[in-house]
Order: sequence, then C-alpha cells, then structure tokens
Amino acid sequence: QETLLFGDMPVKKTISKKKTKNGGKEKGKGQGKGQAGQGGAAVPTNKKFGQHLLRNPGIVDKILAASDLKPSDTAFEIGPGTGNLTMKLVEQCKKVVACEIDPRMAAEVRKRVISAGRMNLTVIENDVLREKWPVFDVCVANLPYQISSPFTFKLLAHRPSFRCAVLMFQKEFAERLIAKVGESQYGRLAVNTQLFVKVSCVCKVGRMNFSPPPDVDSMVVKVVPRDPPIQVDFREWDGLMRVCFGRKRKTLRSSFCMSYTLKMLQDNYSTWCALSGTRPDKKPMKEMVIEVLTALKLSDKRAIKIDLDTYFRLLLEFNKRGIHFTNLNVGAKIGDSNHQLPEDLFMEDQEGEGDDDMED
Repeated sequence: QETLLFGDMPVKKTISKKKTKNGGKEKGKGQGKGQAGQGGAAVPTNKKFGQHLLRNPGIVDKILAASDLKPSDTAFEIGPGTGNLTMKLVEQCKKVVACEIDPRMAAEVRKRVISAGRMNLTVIENDVLREKWPVFDVCVANLPYQISSPFTFKLLAHRPSFRCAVLMFQKEFAERLIAKVGESQYGRLAVNTQLFVKVSCVCKVGRMNFSPPPDVDSMVVKVVPRDPPIQVDFREWDGLMRVCFGRKRKTLRSSFCMSYTLKMLQDNYSTWCALSGTRPDKKPMKEMVIEVLTALKLSDKRAIKIDLDTYFRLLLEFNKRGIHFTNLNVGAKIGDSNHQLPEDLFMEDQEGEGDDDMED
C-alpha cells in the first residue's frame, strides 16, 4: 500500500502486481491512474478538476498546525476529497462546511463522516467560485492552480471577515503574494494583497510529492486579514498600481509620462473639474504629474522599490490636486469612496515592454 493524498487528503492506494510468464512483473489495473479512497472504496481522480495525489501526508499536519483551530470554530474546506483532513477538522471544530465540485468525492466524504458518528459536516456540491460562501472562522484549501486569482479575489472580498486561511497555491503565484519590497516577484499582486491581509509561507511542496507530478511546484501560505482593514477607494488605488507596475523596473517618471497615461489622467482631471466646479489648472498634465513626483522625491524611484505606505502618500498627493486614476461617473459626488473591489485586483502582473510612446 502507498500513502497518497487527494487534494490535501492522505488516502491509501493498493497497487496489485502479478508475475508474467518470464518471471517479470506487470502493472496491475490500479497502477498508473490516481485513485482516492478509504476502507476499500476507490474513487478515480479526474484531471478536469485539477485533482492530484500528494505523496507526503505530513503536509496535512502542517496545514492543521498553521490553521490554529479552536473548538468553537467553523471551518470552510475547499476540495475535501475523500475526507482525511475533513475527519480531523470535524474532531477539532464545532462545524465544518466543505465545498466539493466532484459529486463522487462529496458522497464519499459524507459517508465517511456519518460512519464515524459525526454530524457537524455540511457538504456543498458546487464550483467554489459560483457558490455563496458561508460565514467561517478558518478556510483550508488545496486549489486547482487555474483558479488562484479569482479565488483570492473572492476570499479577500468575503464578509464578514475570517480569522485565517491556509491555502496551497502554485509556487510562483504564492511567491508573488508574499514578495517584499525590492524582490524580483514584488508587484501589483503583492501590494494589492497587502491592502487586505498579511501573508506568510507555511511550507514549500515540490512537484515530485504529487502523483502524477504537476508541471510546477507548490507552496502552502497562511493568510491573516488586517484588523482593522485599510480604508481606500479600491478602484482609484488599482488605477495607480496599474500605472506604476505597468513597467515596474522603470522609473515612475518614465511610467507616468507615457502618452496614453497622460491622456487618461487629463480626461479624468477634466471630469473631476466639471463635477466639482473647479477651474482647471492651465499647466500641462505632464508638468502637474512631475510636480507630484518631485514633491515626494519619487521621480527616479522604481515601482519595485516602493513600499505600501509611500504608495498611499502618492495617491493622496495626486488626489489633492484633482488628479484621479478612475473616471468619475456622471452624477457622482466628490469624496465618495468606492469600496467595491475590481474583479481583476488580484490578477498577476503583465508588464509592458518598451517606452516607444513616452512623451518627450
């Protein structure tokens, strides 16, 4: 028997082998195809759901330890598989809500928990991105990598807030989440995430821990929401981040003096002046922008070298001068804060190339 993990659940897979006529061995029917099960029940994995088998069950213990569970907790588990982690959650938590897209796995985890005499599990059969989430204290998840960005958006936008989440992501995506100022992975994803939460690495999980191995390595991270949360107009903030990190290794002066950026800022400024009844400044937008950058001594700084607090100061200085990064709607009131999150706030950076359209 080989101890494996479906999603984040350790399970047993029995591989049968039989001798050939020449004394050699051939693969049994179960070998070469991942199966998850417990007590003889085998459930073949499904590639379209991003299901992999993790060979190291010690990762489960690390997830549990990082979750810091309490007897009064409601735990929200994404992808329970056949339920090995779920069994530990129902023992340690008051209530467990599991979301499973595969109905075969959902049936198996229900059966297993009920057989153990536990009645504190609710299983939701649906896509976690489409389902309305419950109120929870702790979230644990081993995610298909293709939903990392939209899942992060939904998690950080979830209200009421939660105590922590312990999540397994593709290693490259996780490194972008936890990146610090000056590191090569530091970008819009890291800065936007820092608005809402503190993220730390729990452990790295190499691809060879999985069967079959995925194309990339993984990382388990712990997410703890900020308390109290930072108050900011998220669309205005994200507009600033897009300009700064469009070419994150260029100076801010270079990034802000792109012709299309200056045009966007000029259009927004004209709208703001019309709505606020302010007489527009006769200075060119380029000159106004450089004045702001110079006042904060940021003209020659690069986005990758600037911390969260400095970006807040930069946004405030632009807004004080009527320069905005989103176009106010007709009928909007000046000073109104937009707390609705842009859906692509946590998409990975797509850095532009070249400076061909920079104004002289």
